[in-house]
Amino acid sequence: MKSNFWRNSVGLEPGDNWKQEWAAGILSYFASVYIVMVNAAILHDAGMPLRAGMVATLLTAITGCLLMAFGGKTPIIVVPGMGINAFFTYTLVHSMKLDWREALAVVVVTGVLFAIVAFTSLYRILSDAIPHNLQHAITVGIGLFLTFIGLQKSGIVIAHRTTFVAIGHFSDPAVITSCVTLVLALVLFIRGTRGGLLISMIVGTGLAYLLGASHAPGQEDSGHVFSGYGDVFAGMDLSRGISLVFWIAVFLLLLIVVFENIGLIASQTLMAGRPERFKSSLRALSIANIAAGLFGSSPVVAAAESTAGIAAGGKSGLTSLVTGMLFGATFLFIPLLAYVPDSAIAPILIVIGGLMVQSVREMDLSDMTELFPSFLIMVMIPFTYSIVDGMAFGFITYPIVKLAMGRGKEVPPALYGIAGLFVANFVLHALMG
Repeated sequence: MKSNFWRNSVGLEPGDNWKQEWAAGILSYFASVYIVMVNAAILHDAGMPLRAGMVATLLTAITGCLLMAFGGKTPIIVVPGMGINAFFTYTLVHSMKLDWREALAVVVVTGVLFAIVAFTSLYRILSDAIPHNLQHAITVGIGLFLTFIGLQKSGIVIAHRTTFVAIGHFSDPAVITSCVTLVLALVLFIRGTRGGLLISMIVGTGLAYLLGASHAPGQEDSGHVFSGYGDVFAGMDLSRGISLVFWIAVFLLLLIVVFENIGLIASQTLMAGRPERFKSSLRALSIANIAAGLFGSSPVVAAAESTAGIAAGGKSGLTSLVTGMLFGATFLFIPLLAYVPDSAIAPILIVIGGLMVQSVREMDLSDMTELFPSFLIMVMIPFTYSIVDGMAFGFITYPIVKLAMGRGKEVPPALYGIAGLFVANFVLHALMG
């Protein structure tokens, strides 16, 4: 009786092999654990203490995986999303001038709205409001943005007074470390080595200290694992909750979170042979996004690394449960994670960016009215160093070119409103500037 209750609680069905589920959960963990250090580094760029960012990332991943195990009953791994964390730091905080605590408030409010969307039929309406080419263009643009950030962090690309960017100095030990780590990460990933990104980070860290490209963590990163985390947990600041900037941030983050996760969850539940669990998985993920803001992290996604576990035989929530348990054990290694330098993290951003650019294959660029708005999104996100501004160029251009060609009916009605919001945002900035 207890056995049946346990099997039902994580969605195990007759014929599912629990040993395969455990192996799939372990594999998923090693494929995705690199996110702990990478996400913490990006949150640190927003002003959050590094160690607190690690704790927040781990608590978010644990909660997300448990919600997916018992709520979604699918082998989907839930972690803070790459690309969305860049939106959190480099757009909400750096471009829109929100404090990281105010950005956490944006995450919580977005999570609540996402839950409303997920528990109703609104997710279909919201997803259909954005043409597929624009959706994929945003993914490609964020991928290029992550790549640019990785190149900057590594020192491979540096600032230049005349050309704005230039190649870095290859006599710099940090640049050498980054290049070696990047090559290793690419080779391991392309060969399909399990935990390849994690292995390359470990090797890159060792090489950085060997070449003198890094140093031991400072005093602020020492002490108890949870030291400094008290200021981050439930640390969101709603003081700007009535401002237009805040709600523009919420709206844009909601769009990104919703249509990115709808695609990821749909493909992963289908791959696992459990397409009927799409709704329950989407709902579990929406609740996990509220938890992310409360714990002090950027929003979560159904990790692309879930496919590694699914390919290894994961079909039920037992896989994500095992991964969540292993994330819990990772707290023991937080003191060691603080030793990982930027030169070992930056190459991972470049690889992830390259993977996101693959979305260009899903785009139909034979129609010029689809090509140019998509192109503007893809190039303006990295060139303006702002996901919001990059999206704005494409979303405003799309209805204009469609109307110019007498094809205004092809524009979803909601997109006119979204384009109007982007125009209003530009006008507001011009008036305030």
